[in-house]
Amino acid sequence: MNSSSSSSSSSSSSSRKPDVTLSLTLPSHTNVAFKPEERGLLLIQLLLSCAKNASSSNLHRADAYLQKISELSSVTGDPMQRLAARFAYALTARVVKRWPGLYKALNHAEPEGLTAARAQPILTPAFPCLAFTHAIVSRSLLRVLAGERAVHIVDLGSGDPKLWVPLLRGLNQGPDGPPHLRLTCVSAKRDVLDILGHALVKEAETMGMPFQFNPVNVSLRELTEEMLKLRLGETVAMVSILGLHALLAEDDRVDAHFGMIKSDSVKDCKRVSEFLSMVRSASPRIFFLVEQEADHNMTRLVDRFVEGLHYYSAVFDSIDAAFGGNCSEERLALEEMFGREIENIVSCEGLEREERHERLARWAVRLGRAGFKSVRLWWNAMEDAKVMVEAHLQDGYKVTTERGCTMICWHERPLLAVSAWSC
Repeated sequence: MNSSSSSSSSSSSSSRKPDVTLSLTLPSHTNVAFKPEERGLLLIQLLLSCAKNASSSNLHRADAYLQKISELSSVTGDPMQRLAARFAYALTARVVKRWPGLYKALNHAEPEGLTAARAQPILTPAFPCLAFTHAIVSRSLLRVLAGERAVHIVDLGSGDPKLWVPLLRGLNQGPDGPPHLRLTCVSAKRDVLDILGHALVKEAETMGMPFQFNPVNVSLRELTEEMLKLRLGETVAMVSILGLHALLAEDDRVDAHFGMIKSDSVKDCKRVSEFLSMVRSASPRIFFLVEQEADHNMTRLVDRFVEGLHYYSAVFDSIDAAFGGNCSEERLALEEMFGREIENIVSCEGLEREERHERLARWAVRLGRAGFKSVRLWWNAMEDAKVMVEAHLQDGYKVTTERGCTMICWHERPLLAVSAWSC
């Protein structure tokens, strides 16, 4: 948050009370033995109180809560302790940003963290719902593209060889022989493009498959239709996995006041509208969208803070189950990656806040406005679904459908939404 925003927030908060009033007596000794459930409830209370004070410029009180949270939380503890540690760090970053020089110095000293390319070997087994979305997209594309002789697939940011190498193999084994395939990948990270291009070219050469790789080293915000190098006679398919929400970032009005007012309206976003218009002008046979099923694109801090607690508690529980409760370097690295998402959601505003996840219902409105129609995914037959679930998901995951789209849930909490659209 810049200095002008900070002073504006400070002056407004001094003229009115926060909408949320939480009464909590801080324990004088937090080293007492808590049952995990009791400690979890106390941590939630402390986090909410800390967020209230941080947003209303009561920094000394926020600091006191952070001290208590630090005593009760741990990145090597149970899921709630680990989650609390990540949210406490995010709140700390929000407070420290009031002193830009201090924040930049601290941030500059931090390691880069786990990149998407380096995360894949850990992410796939520990967060298998992502592999499940890959299976849905891959199998659906094989059906949609069957019999086509010239195919152009546009990957809008995933850059994951685990998605595209199996697809190449599937297309190569088609009854009519392999099509001539071009795959365009859009990514601001050069290493992602290099890794994917090497893997796909090597695979295509091994199979003797006609293939071209078109790397586009820009962010989605910078992408233009000319960069896609569309050609007449090609059947186009486009896939966006966990990336489109970043286009919702805008220099919106900062309202960090800790109030409980929510709006169900879907606000127009010029950049997303322009992007979807560009996608539609490419006339894709099908457009796949995979996004987090959460509401983290709300102006008020309390709304996205509480939503974030619910959403990432399910994520951390699923990771805990995947690692059997063991604390390992891999688990710490993976949770650090999710911690950076949490930090962006909690501590950033305006264009800096890119983790603006929205639920499928809101994406459906945006896509409908842009002229897209929902396509029912092919694998809704129960037998197909059962086979895919058993192959890719662990106990604790479940799959539901909503208006022909797929929700991947950890127990009852939806984590990812997979949908398909046509023009």
